[in-house]
Amino acid sequence: MNPDRYLFSSESVTEGHPDKMADKISDAVLDSIIAKDKNCRVACETLVNTGMVLIAGEITTSIIVNYPEIVRKTIEEIGYCDPTMRFDFESCAVLTSLDPQSKDISIGVTEGKGRHKEQGAGDQGIMFGFATNETDTLMPMPIHYAHKICKRLAEARKRKELDYLRPDGKSQVCIEYRNKKPARVDSVIVASQHDPFDKSKGYIGEKLREDIKEYVIDSVIPEDLRDKKTKTYINETGLFVAGGPFADCGMTGRKIIVDTYGGMGRHGGGCFSGKDPSKVDRSASYMARYIAKNIVASGLADKCEIQMGYVIGVAKPVSLFVDTMGTNKIPVAKIERLVKDIFPLKPGEIIKHLDLLRPIYSATAAYGHFGRDDEDFTWEKTDMVDELEDRTGL
Repeated sequence: MNPDRYLFSSESVTEGHPDKMADKISDAVLDSIIAKDKNCRVACETLVNTGMVLIAGEITTSIIVNYPEIVRKTIEEIGYCDPTMRFDFESCAVLTSLDPQSKDISIGVTEGKGRHKEQGAGDQGIMFGFATNETDTLMPMPIHYAHKICKRLAEARKRKELDYLRPDGKSQVCIEYRNKKPARVDSVIVASQHDPFDKSKGYIGEKLREDIKEYVIDSVIPEDLRDKKTKTYINETGLFVAGGPFADCGMTGRKIIVDTYGGMGRHGGGCFSGKDPSKVDRSASYMARYIAKNIVASGLADKCEIQMGYVIGVAKPVSLFVDTMGTNKIPVAKIERLVKDIFPLKPGEIIKHLDLLRPIYSATAAYGHFGRDDEDFTWEKTDMVDELEDRTGL
């Protein structure tokens, strides 16, 4: 790789992509339970395929849950309402295979029940958080715009600006970096499901590509990042009628790089969707992003990656690693001490600080868990900047 010039790509998918449908159903189940039962334990996995949805996993709750109703409502909101798509919310089968959380795990997660008095981590594992100052959301630019394109595809479909679009779709954005800074968009890829071509309605082949270029790509990618060499690839197979669960099986947790930093930041391997916040796969990853974002927002570094490691049943993380990729303005050792001093790192403290026992998770399931301007995404706040600046004098 030439350090002075290189290309980096990230992809995103729409809420109608089968894997994202599975994520959204899993999080809709979590939301419906945690709204009424703060002490629930939810690990909900979803599989979607032709004509069926399967929910499996471990759920412990004090409430009665109407799983088919949650599944069908979620699919309807996504947009699979037409039987001609060969998958729709009314006709699909909904199957469940659910068990309670293991008692052996529960004693380690429930405060005062295990070997340790504090609420321990729900599992062992490593979690990462990342931030960079190359966008106003402090997210890497490739995934930032890939998400925006997919979200715009959904908006154009739901608002009937492009009424022939169907829910399934993907995007990919390639950014050219010069001297480690984003300089221009090198290419944009979009694949969008659509109705069967109908010459009488005037949207065949080239017309669809022109519409997506005008209404989606050009409305998302700033003009100063586009030039004559920027390439666009739109529905390059020429046809994308069969999509969604009819064309591809979808499963919870198969888009973890889409969910996070598009490959620019590292990932610990555990997915987020369908998991209540006692699972550090989710809650500690949110805290790691919160820490990294506040470090970058305060000017302590231009880039920051946080890694934390946990052991099941134990509250205190076994490791904390701060990496600023050489962009730090003060010694990294001092940043690490600040993190330990002012940020909550134990599961119970994280849940309280970020107010995670709320039905907020369905909104996270598509278009990224990070870099979102939503008051419910408390891990995106930069409310620790003042304290960081006061302690460092920056």
